[in-house]
Amino acid sequence: MPRRGLILQTRTHWLLLGLALLCSLVLFLYLLECAPQTDGNAPLPGIIGENYGKEYYQALLQEQEEHYQTRATSLKRQIAQLKQELQEMSEKMRSLQERKNVGPNGIGYQGNKEQTPSDLLEFLHSQIDKAEVSIGAKLPSEYGVIPFESFTLMKVFQLEMGLTRHPEEKPVRKDKRDELVEVIEAGLEVINNPDEDEEQEDEDGPLGEKMIFNENDFVEGYYRTERDKGTQYELFFKKADLMEYRHVTLFRPFGPLMKVKSEMIDITRSIINIIVPLAERTEAFAQFMQNFRDVCIHQDKRIHLTVVYFGKEGLSKVKSILESVTSESNFHNYTLVSLNEEFNRGRGLNVGARAWDKGEVLMFFCDVDIYFSAEFLNSCRLNAEPGKKVFYPVVFSLYNPAIVYASQDIPPPVEQQLVHKKDSGFWRDFGFGMTCQYRSDFLTIGGFDMEVKGWGGEDVHLYRKYLHGDLIVIRTPVPGLFHLWHEKRCADELTPEQYRMCIQSKAMNEASHSHLGMLVFREEIETHLHKQAYRTKSEAVG
Repeated sequence: MPRRGLILQTRTHWLLLGLALLCSLVLFLYLLECAPQTDGNAPLPGIIGENYGKEYYQALLQEQEEHYQTRATSLKRQIAQLKQELQEMSEKMRSLQERKNVGPNGIGYQGNKEQTPSDLLEFLHSQIDKAEVSIGAKLPSEYGVIPFESFTLMKVFQLEMGLTRHPEEKPVRKDKRDELVEVIEAGLEVINNPDEDEEQEDEDGPLGEKMIFNENDFVEGYYRTERDKGTQYELFFKKADLMEYRHVTLFRPFGPLMKVKSEMIDITRSIINIIVPLAERTEAFAQFMQNFRDVCIHQDKRIHLTVVYFGKEGLSKVKSILESVTSESNFHNYTLVSLNEEFNRGRGLNVGARAWDKGEVLMFFCDVDIYFSAEFLNSCRLNAEPGKKVFYPVVFSLYNPAIVYASQDIPPPVEQQLVHKKDSGFWRDFGFGMTCQYRSDFLTIGGFDMEVKGWGGEDVHLYRKYLHGDLIVIRTPVPGLFHLWHEKRCADELTPEQYRMCIQSKAMNEASHSHLGMLVFREEIETHLHKQAYRTKSEAVG
């Protein structure tokens, strides 16, 4: 029996060993089958000319795609959870605010220091009160202004570019994209679900149903951040078939967004008096009137034009251009003021503002080499308010087309040059000549300083007057306002400061940093190209 048991145990041992070898063989064959097909002469993966196996890369791509899809799903779930938590926190804060404002007997309740949530809410509201949201702040100079940046659903128009950013670009950073999306959604929430105690007209659709706004109704927005207080957002919405705009102001005091106000803005009857001071430059005026006819007469139809002309030379040509536009378009809403004196931009705008005798009006101080769109005119109406706000848009100034389009036989038409790119132009953030303000505000503040003679300076003086007052200055780049390039001459009669400003403006207007660099190093570049051509020719002969 013991011997028989030993034999059985030995057989079991060899059987298990055989099964182990069989499993190893099967595993080895499986690995050979799953491995990509190749041969000894096939190049390694990553080397040009490889034929490593299409299935291998497809599997890698599929694996990566599944990984990113899983990651995206996880992030979406986290975002939804965070939004839910934020909504719950906002509801708690709203409840605390209601308890704070209304006590047991209808008396305002201030709370006490031991109630931390109430203290936090009070602090957040104090941030709004300290920020320049409802009333302007007195500033020492033009450098103290915190400018807005503007945005649409797809793009941001920004002032501070540096060497890597662009004047117009899609938000690349995720936090900036998420921020703007959240702000638009919050604005829609304010419009579509107003507070019960909010006094505003109910809007009904064509079939009597409640009108609901969505992201496609978002027209434009502006935002700026006061580093020690928070971020202010001005949002404008409009239905395509309606003339009224909805305006929502939001403020983020480094916490949840807080509604400042929600209002309806009716600009259907808002006339703009465009005032243009002019001396000679009749060809530029003819081009200006072509843009004026297309935008103001054919599209907007709520414009009055005031031209203040200095001198006698070219006056008849200007009259002829105006009469031609009148006869073609049946347009009579213009005033031509003739001054037989030396050109002075500030005086021209002062005279143009006082030439209007029909009461209050919104004025747009414009130059003859400015190109604007119908959308800009609405931005002008939306951002100026008598006794409250003046609008100082930042113009996009185009470079010399002869340099920008040097590779082409002739520069393209002006309409095709109107693009926001580094090599085509720049945001003219040092210029304050283009502005929208109401006549009453302009007269109250005293208009332009008549002591300023010649080029430049008068617009900065007016800008500083507003900064030293109580009105809110809206300063932001706008996509529909362009300064067309023209040759600039700096007269010898200018003061040293004016001459320096003129030369600086001339240099800035000419070309981008890279294009100016190409001009400066033109000889070096040509020498290099000649050497390259000679080397190539020598190698070909050899």
